[in-house]
Amino acid sequence: GLGQAFTDQYGDFEGTLAEVLEMPSRNNYRRALFVASLNAVLRYLGKTDGTVHCKDEEPTLCAARLRDHLKSHYKGAKVAQVGFQPRIIEALSPIFDLRVTDLDADNIGTRRFNTLIEGPEAANEIIKWADLLLVTGTAVVNETIDQFLGKKPVIFYGTTIAGAACLMGWERFCACSK
Repeated sequence: GLGQAFTDQYGDFEGTLAEVLEMPSRNNYRRALFVASLNAVLRYLGKTDGTVHCKDEEPTLCAARLRDHLKSHYKGAKVAQVGFQPRIIEALSPIFDLRVTDLDADNIGTRRFNTLIEGPEAANEIIKWADLLLVTGTAVVNETIDQFLGKKPVIFYGTTIAGAACLMGWERFCACSK
């Protein structure tokens, strides 16, 4: 099967599943290898799909579908978006009270589609403020996921979380992934 996982630590790897399982998960690169492998295996077994990222115009289409889903299920909700995904910000900001937090220093402090991108130090405040958490699946790789679970309703987005969401029963939205 095919599986992807996004990370801030890139690299090449060629090896067996056994080698991936034996590898200590001490950094984002190694955790991403594990998560991508999990996604590929679960896809191969027919347990999950949508493990390959969309491209071209599909992120815009996905964001519009997400907006429509949230309008029908979370109308009037205050939404905390965790992770910078510009098409989602563009689709949600005109309709929802939206706050966005990100780990990338290049994004923090900027305004996108009239929405301030806040840093990780604002995460707890944003979680308290929100009615709904819209969280990047990359949180499973960068070890920030625990701070979002069990506090408010959570919808994960993206391909990275496909396998973990399947195994854990977490809600995931990724309308255009392959």
